[in-house]
Amino acid sequence: MNLLKRIFGLGLPCLFHSLTGLYCPGCGGTRAVRSLLRGDLRMSFQYHPLVLYAVLILFLELILWAVKGRKIPFEHKKRARILILAGAAIVAANWIFKNYMLVIKGIDLLPVMR
Repeated sequence: MNLLKRIFGLGLPCLFHSLTGLYCPGCGGTRAVRSLLRGDLRMSFQYHPLVLYAVLILFLELILWAVKGRKIPFEHKKRARILILAGAAIVAANWIFKNYMLVIKGIDLLPVMR
């Protein structure tokens, strides 16, 4: 347990955040994964919603793969593009919202994990 705590307890400071005081598009990702592994879905979403989105999409894609067999249908490429664009939109919206809350409202949505 101590080894796992040491591995998952490590976090590198964000260079973008250190230099600008603003969050980068990926800020909160590691904490989101750690919260998800602890079963705290709400905090995982608050830290970075892309993590839950990625887990959900992976789960749904595995179900589709199992149901349709191992063939990759043509519509998969179109669906993949849509899913990637949706993920990029989540990252952009999250980045804008968290920096807006930090700079304009003075609310830090990325508290340090305990």
